[in-house]
Amino acid sequence: MTAAIELRDVTFRRDGKEILHGIDLKIGSGEHWALLGPNGAGKSTILGFCGAVTHPSTGTVDVLGHRLGHVELQALRRTIGHVNPRHPLRYALTVREVVYTGLTGSIDLPARWTPTAEQRDKADHLLRTLGLAKKAEDVWPVLSQGERGRTLVARALIIEPRLLLLDEPTTGLDVAAREQLLATIDLLDSTHPGVTSVLVTHHLEELPSTTTHAVLIADGRVVAAGPAAATVTTRNVSAAFDHPIEVTRRDGRWSARASFSPESPAV
Repeated sequence: MTAAIELRDVTFRRDGKEILHGIDLKIGSGEHWALLGPNGAGKSTILGFCGAVTHPSTGTVDVLGHRLGHVELQALRRTIGHVNPRHPLRYALTVREVVYTGLTGSIDLPARWTPTAEQRDKADHLLRTLGLAKKAEDVWPVLSQGERGRTLVARALIIEPRLLLLDEPTTGLDVAAREQLLATIDLLDSTHPGVTSVLVTHHLEELPSTTTHAVLIADGRVVAAGPAAATVTTRNVSAAFDHPIEVTRRDGRWSARASFSPESPAV
């Protein structure tokens, strides 16, 4: 399978300190990866490589067939959708207008910018698909956190990305809103087949059921990587979080709880 993202022997240093140590990772086109690990493990840095916003100190990073350091970054970034629940919106845009900003790559809509008829149709189609059609004219400040999350997914998808990055997309959501957003992400497997995705989280309950692969990161190193069912296990998660964690999976979804026995078998 063609690689959508490939990291080879990647290190990253900040302020003289090495944060990532010899990372090797290959993500195939059309796969849905979870990037898991404790706070400070290096997940955000790796996601920065995937989004073509961070360069490695040593090693190579290829994103969608282009090597960082040898590609025009703005052109590459236009093929990557990014969902960030901390989206710094400062304006009372409508849901539809927020989706349009995915086309302009901006926080606000540029002055005198007008969408084409095709772009309007595409935005309306996404709003219908993600259950937001009745909210299209509602403004950002009155939206629930769940509605904001789905709006940001639509914003990321309007550019028809080849790669979708989800940076802790369920942050701040209550249980119902979290489940609605995860259902939306699962829906993309059928509405946008072929799109590669990488979702960052440190909560196993936040993994969509369509997750195909996972990588566990701890202290800037890969603990385990591969098909999700074989990677997200009691043994591997306990090692990554340096604490006995019992992992279970039911109906395609994972859950975790502290275990009193560090010798718990892998599941």
